[in-house]
Amino acid sequence: MRMVSGDCRRERGGVSEDMDPEPLIPAPHAHRFKADLEIVGINPFVSVPEPILEAIFDAAGKRTGPIPIAGTVNGAPYQQSLVRHQGAWRLYVNTAMLKNSPRRIGERLELTVTHDPVGRAAPASPEFDRALAAHPQAKAVFEGLRPSRQREIVRYIASLKSPASTERNVARAIAFLMGGARFVGLDKP
Repeated sequence: MRMVSGDCRRERGGVSEDMDPEPLIPAPHAHRFKADLEIVGINPFVSVPEPILEAIFDAAGKRTGPIPIAGTVNGAPYQQSLVRHQGAWRLYVNTAMLKNSPRRIGERLELTVTHDPVGRAAPASPEFDRALAAHPQAKAVFEGLRPSRQREIVRYIASLKSPASTERNVARAIAFLMGGARFVGLDKP
């Protein structure tokens, strides 16, 4: 198999194209490169080479907002979003992708990356869905929120462990959507 990428050598970001020829994801969709793990704030990341970024932008059909990607880090598969922060596109490497990533800054990683057209649906919460169905006003407000805020609310509720916590927070979310309470650190939707 042949991998598609460009000249991936960069002065900044420690990126190169000197990898083994056997790809982990077949061409033409995957791109292989090596990069040094860097950090901004508390977030480990790698810089993706410009030719690969351009190919991902073309595949995604956009150059803005989070771009869903998939690939491998040192052979382990991941799903992530490519994001632009402080003027630079970055692939953040969390601990689910690379064990102890914050302690591995400076390590040279072998990566593959491709645009991932599969959606990133937030986990469903049947309790929240039922509550929205029972409160049309709250549902209308929820549907009017930007998608990232909707996902934040749904993920928060879906992450709760006990039925009592879920019930309590679903009631808080409905009150928040109707303008009567704080929720997920916000005063109003």
